[in-house]
Amino acid sequence: METLEEVELCFPHLLNASCKKRTRPHSEAMLIYVLVSCISLLTASLNLLVIVSISHFRQLHTPTNLLLLSLAVSDFLVGLIVMPFQIILIEPCWFLGNLLCVLYYFLPFITVYSSVTNMVLISVDRYVAICDPLRYSTIMSQLRVKHCVLLSWVYCLFYSFMLLYDNIKQPGRFNSCFGECVISVNGAVDLVLGFIIPISAIIILYVRVFVVAVSQARSMRSHVAAVKLQRSLTVTVQSSELKAARTLGVVVVVFLMCYCPFYCISLSGYNLMIGSSSNSIAFVLYFNSCLNPVIYVFFYRWFRKSIKLIVTLQILQPNSFNANIL
Repeated sequence: METLEEVELCFPHLLNASCKKRTRPHSEAMLIYVLVSCISLLTASLNLLVIVSISHFRQLHTPTNLLLLSLAVSDFLVGLIVMPFQIILIEPCWFLGNLLCVLYYFLPFITVYSSVTNMVLISVDRYVAICDPLRYSTIMSQLRVKHCVLLSWVYCLFYSFMLLYDNIKQPGRFNSCFGECVISVNGAVDLVLGFIIPISAIIILYVRVFVVAVSQARSMRSHVAAVKLQRSLTVTVQSSELKAARTLGVVVVVFLMCYCPFYCISLSGYNLMIGSSSNSIAFVLYFNSCLNPVIYVFFYRWFRKSIKLIVTLQILQPNSFNANIL
C-alpha cells in the first residue's frame, strides 16, 4: 500500500492530470546535489582557465588555440549553465512551464554540438599540421579559422532549432501529465548528424595523423642511427611516439565512452524522448566537457605555466600578456 508521500501530486488541484511526486531519501538527494555541483564547478573552472590563458597571452594566439578557445567556451557554458540546471530536472516535478522546458534544452543542444564540431575542427587542424605542414599556414590561417568557428556555432544553432522545431511549435505535446518536462527529437537524424558523421571524421583523421606521426618517428630513428646518436635520441623519439599514441587513444576512447550511452538510445527507436528519466545518461555526455580541457590542454606545458601565472595573479602585472610561456 502506497503512503501519502509516495502519491503526492505536483499540482494537487489538477488531480489525475498531474504527475506524481516521488520523493527521494534526503541523503540520496544531497549526494546528487553535491556531486552535480562539484562537477559543474570543476568543469566551469577548468574551461575558464583555458579561456583566460588563450585570450590573455599573446603567444597563444594561434589558429590551433583559437579552436581550443571555442571548445573551452562551449564546455564552459555546459559547466556554468547546463549542469546546474540538471538539478532542476532531477526534481520530480517541473514548475517552470512547457515553453521554458523547451527553451532550456536549446543551450544543451547548442553547446554539446558545438563541442563536437570543435573537436572535428581540431582534428582537421592537426591533420593539416602533420600531413601537410608546408601549407599549414595558408590553409589554417587565423582569419579562416575564425570563420570556421563562427560557421560551426551558426550551424549548431540552426541544427538545434530544427531538432526542437516540433517541440517549439507545440510546447508540452510530449508530456504525459502536468509537471513533466519531456521533449522529442528525431533519433535517427540526430544519431547520424550528431554522432556517426563527426566521430567517423575524428577517427579517420586521427588514424591518419597517427600513421604519419609513426612514419615520421621511424624516419627520425633511422636518421639518428645514421649520425650515430641513436642511444641519446631514440629514447626521445620513442617517447614522442608513445605520447602521440596515448593522446590519440584517450581522445577517441573518452569521447566514445561519454557519447555512446546517450546515442545508443537512438538505436532503440525512431524518436528519442528526452526527460527526467534520461538525465543520468545525458549527464555522462555533459561530463565530457569536464574531460576536454584535460585531454586537449593539460598535455601542453604552456597551459601549466599559464595556470601558475593566473593563480598567482601575475597576469595583473603590466605587460603580462607578453610573458614567455612556451
